Amino acid sequence: MSSPETNRERPPEPERYKASRDELLDLYKQMLLIRRFEERAGQLYGLGLIGGFCHLYIGQEAIAVGLQSAMTVGKDSVITGYRDHGHMLAYGIDPKVIMAELTGRAAGISKGKGGSMHMFSVEHGFYGGHGIVGAQVPLGTGLAFKHSYAEDGGVCLTYLGDGAANQGQVYEAFNMAKLWRLPVIYAIENNQYAMGTSVARSHSEPDLYKRGESFRIPGIQVDGMDVLAVRGAAQVALDWVRGGKGPIILELKTYRYRGHSMSDPAKYRTREEVQEFRERNDPIGNAARDLAELGVGEDELKAIDKQIKDIVVEAAKFAEDTPLPDPSELHTDVLVGSD
Repeated sequence: MSSPETNRERPPEPERYKASRDELLDLYKQMLLIRRFEERAGQLYGLGLIGGFCHLYIGQEAIAVGLQSAMTVGKDSVITGYRDHGHMLAYGIDPKVIMAELTGRAAGISKGKGGSMHMFSVEHGFYGGHGIVGAQVPLGTGLAFKHSYAEDGGVCLTYLGDGAANQGQVYEAFNMAKLWRLPVIYAIENNQYAMGTSVARSHSEPDLYKRGESFRIPGIQVDGMDVLAVRGAAQVALDWVRGGKGPIILELKTYRYRGHSMSDPAKYRTREEVQEFRERNDPIGNAARDLAELGVGEDELKAIDKQIKDIVVEAAKFAEDTPLPDPSELHTDVLVGSD
């Protein structure tokens, strides 16, 4: 009987990305766009202009921006769960068509029929937006298989949350991905509460980056509130996967400021806890401090905030003014015939 492998190759520990002034400004703008967009979406939901479920990304902006800024649109692919607006914005998709989708308008990226949880863009290699917890993980593994089979050099970034990390289908996908050495990065956004139960209470192994060890998939834990730490980890993960070494897991420790969805009062945590995260470890605040060290003044940051707010106001106006889908759209995109 052979002995277990003891000295497996592992990726190097990531270093914080050394961004230039212009690079960090761009990352800052992307995070601020997500923050202001999501704040506006929350307002529109309160006004009844967004129906159904709406899961906001406020507090987690550094993850989508840090990871996706290292990827190549059109070459790589991204798939995620239902907290998806921020991921789309981080991939450079027009805020107007995202907001139009949220409000169910014909100009929305899914023609107004997907709403908040089911956004999609083949052009950008963005494959959703999925409402079933963990269901995107085997699908993302399939996208990675497509990259491998086509030999196109692409990588699939597959997001999941800490709640999805306990799903059985996730581990079936891990096993296949490792057996076939698929080019996939599993990014676990650990915002510490899943729907409303803390990781400490619901996970026998709370360090989620270790969840691939039994499949010989290496994992790295990352400060998901620091966009430069995330960007540095993204480069390590991409180098590992593009080097033909198979899948990797990134656990990104983060925190969402709002409830699980807009209908969640979040009574399972204290206001003081949320306020402490906002004051001490906000991803946008962290980036602003780094920018200050690079010589970016407060006036410049205020001007950027006004510019971003104008973009979001324009997107909201577009969404409110554009028409609803024609009733005939109910019968399209349901089934593709064989003839």
